[in-house]
Amino acid sequence: MKVVHLISGGETGGSKNHLLTLLDQFPSDQVSLVVMQQGVLYDEAKKLGIDVHLLDQRSRYDLSILSRLKELIKKNGFQLIHTHGARANLYASILKNSLRIPWVTTIHSDPTLDFLKGGMKGKIFTKINLWTIKRIDHFFAVSERFKEDLINLGVPSEKITTVYNGIDFSKSYATKTLTRADLDLQADDFVTAMVARLHPIKGHEEVFQAIRQLDNPPFKLLLIGDGPEKEHLTNRVRELGIASQVQFLGFRHDVPDIYQISDIGLLASYSESFPLALLEAAREHTPVVATDVGGVRHMVQGTGWVVSTKSANELTDAFQKAIEKKKIGELSDLGETFYEHCSANFSLDQLADSTKKMYKKFLQT
Repeated sequence: MKVVHLISGGETGGSKNHLLTLLDQFPSDQVSLVVMQQGVLYDEAKKLGIDVHLLDQRSRYDLSILSRLKELIKKNGFQLIHTHGARANLYASILKNSLRIPWVTTIHSDPTLDFLKGGMKGKIFTKINLWTIKRIDHFFAVSERFKEDLINLGVPSEKITTVYNGIDFSKSYATKTLTRADLDLQADDFVTAMVARLHPIKGHEEVFQAIRQLDNPPFKLLLIGDGPEKEHLTNRVRELGIASQVQFLGFRHDVPDIYQISDIGLLASYSESFPLALLEAAREHTPVVATDVGGVRHMVQGTGWVVSTKSANELTDAFQKAIEKKKIGELSDLGETFYEHCSANFSLDQLADSTKKMYKKFLQT
């Protein structure tokens, strides 16, 4: 079995972590990674000993990499291509007829929302993205709800397999060296960690409105991640008068430690599949407030708070309930229950085993 994974390479969030943890479960002679541009994903893959190749694309419009990609796939005798993301899907679709190998994809977000607020260019990219989907041989859906979303886009159900995301629950990845004081937080602050790209689809606006409505200065929000909306979001917290409650921490390598010093994890996205950020919170025994997207309800199952998308009011209510749980000493119990549920059902082993079975199925047909 020789499988090549193709991705743009600029990812820093959940899709990056999903891919690295998955590939690390395979022998290096069975799977390889091809990235179009050098970034955190490429560097971390190298450190893990993953067989990774760099196409060194000059820009997203540099199509000269197509010939290099085709040559690389044929030279290495790859038998199956597994793509991640809109750009990878587009390039695989262009090469589909000449490569003549099975093509599977894992879609990490709603393709109709990937280019939200992208103007006319975003509308064009969305149409191209939806066109490529019609050419893919098989899809990995990381939740049953996301499978339904694909079906609603016209994908036949027999071309979709649900494979839940998973992470390593065998140990905590926190170093336990980070303290609240390191981030200028007080011991009695109610700390919320939100690991998400600074992108319109992640729901920061509703979170900010909820904090304003909560009117509770000790409520602190840690934003972990970078993205195109940073300047806009920085201005918004000033406009709303909550700048003292929100910290923009950017990209961090110590997310497990941040979860450990936080009271809750937060996900406010308009669309997700099966967010690894929440599983990472579970691994550190941290309960969550999350919007009802993808497989979130199946993941949380009463161990935290699930709210409607785009609802600042429901977020405010959930924050208040979490604060009350902390006051009566029951919040940590929710974190323990969340950990037990996720570690039993969404492990890295089940992700790797399910993926290997599907690869073998494709290569036998």
